[in-house]
Amino acid sequence: MNRVAVVTGAGGNMGRALVQQFLNDGCTVVGADASAPAHPVQYEAHAVNLMDETAASDWVNELVARHTRIDVAVLTVGGFAMGGVADTKTSDIAQQYRLNFETTYNVARPVFLQMMKRGSGRLFLVGARPALSAEASRGMLAYGLAKSLVFRLAEMMNDEAKSTDVAVHVIVPSIIDTPQNRAAMPTADFTRWVRPEQIAQAVSFHASEQGQALRGSVIKVYGGA
Repeated sequence: MNRVAVVTGAGGNMGRALVQQFLNDGCTVVGADASAPAHPVQYEAHAVNLMDETAASDWVNELVARHTRIDVAVLTVGGFAMGGVADTKTSDIAQQYRLNFETTYNVARPVFLQMMKRGSGRLFLVGARPALSAEASRGMLAYGLAKSLVFRLAEMMNDEAKSTDVAVHVIVPSIIDTPQNRAAMPTADFTRWVRPEQIAQAVSFHASEQGQALRGSVIKVYGGA
């Protein structure tokens, strides 16, 4: 039986690479993708408002009812903002919290619960380098605070999942080589950035039989940056 893989933000640069990697791995892939374009038969795309807790939970439950399970889920939806203490209001923090933590938790919770019910599954959250230290988050206060909660969530879920074959990993990319980032930083050395396909390959390994023994990994996909 094919594994069922879920990708949120499936229309983004990382999301598209993950979808293709899981298809290459022989998975049935389901994506939350605002544009929901046509895709191969093995891929379903759904437009879902992940900021709406009820809508996100209903979507996950409908997927489980249709496919009987979710084996792997990668939650890529988020947003970025600059700003140090002087420039950051509580409203800015609240916005980053909604974009980066609520969109993650609204899907991670129902996915995690169905994985716990089955006793197996691999859940991947997307952290950020700025959330790993105060120095790294300089000038990105709201973003760093919001992403730091993703790491704590993974730790707490892994604690609950100790006696099961459920594992929650956190992907930590450096600068991702995307058309948008190239346009924003045209003089940068793009060869030092990590490609979306490299991130997808790392996820594929951790979700595979070869990566089955790995638990609670912080997957730093930095490339040469």
